[in-house]
Amino acid sequence: MRTRPTLTWTDPGVELPRTTSLAEVVDVVGRGRVAVLSGAGISTESGIPDYRGDGGSLRRHTPMTYDDFVASEHGRRRYWARSHVGWRTIARAAPNDGHRAVAELQKRGLLTGVITQNVDGLHQAGGASDVIELHGSLDRVICLGCRETSARAELDRRLHAANPDFGGVATRINPDGDVELDEQLVAGFALVDCTGCDRGVLKPDVVFFGENVPRPRVEQCYQLVEDSDALLVLGSSLTVMSGLRFVRRAAQAGKPVLIINKGRTRGDKEAAVRVDRPLGQALTELVSSV
Repeated sequence: MRTRPTLTWTDPGVELPRTTSLAEVVDVVGRGRVAVLSGAGISTESGIPDYRGDGGSLRRHTPMTYDDFVASEHGRRRYWARSHVGWRTIARAAPNDGHRAVAELQKRGLLTGVITQNVDGLHQAGGASDVIELHGSLDRVICLGCRETSARAELDRRLHAANPDFGGVATRINPDGDVELDEQLVAGFALVDCTGCDRGVLKPDVVFFGENVPRPRVEQCYQLVEDSDALLVLGSSLTVMSGLRFVRRAAQAGKPVLIINKGRTRGDKEAAVRVDRPLGQALTELVSSV
């Protein structure tokens, strides 16, 4: 069963205390056994915008939903034309200080693991290992028919061959790899099918809005929270339940939830401390302080 996409949440209007001090975070992380949950905010300093920040893409862009993608060839053509351009920008993005800081904390043995809601692969590029990609990764493609997965780079070559005169140029990139394109360019874009079954519809191996995260992956994340003494949330508004549920699970178990984010989040009432600072700067300071 698929869920109705959640794009926004109603702020209750009660602003809980926020701080710029990392003292409590340093204390908890320094004791180790901390799970990390990251969101789009950790990648903004790599040139990939978030969804809901001050310049968030939802202010101008409606992301592709699962139902729209599977319902029509027009929807798939729109997605792949725009994503064909946008993916190259995502693929060129480099990890920033925030990603490198998380990797360093992991190397020091202070983290039990990393859950990311991002699909950009930048945690791994920054040196982190065994990252749970909650919403999948843009560098993989899956066939909705035979379920075979393949590399996005290979699909990129095939789409380029099928559209040698395609003139799409990236303007504004979105967290899902989508860009804004003229509809005339979209209309002339040629799709390709799965090479494994010769007819299957190809989809990026990511969880679209309105699509459920695979249950085994959810259980893996729950287990990580259970095996940890604290949860550190980095750069996520926690608007969607796919990430918020882990915050609520940690809080219900009496584990401290630490949030570093620009602006309020839907999980603020569950947090022991809420730090309002840019991620790269804050995490670099955290590494030097633990």
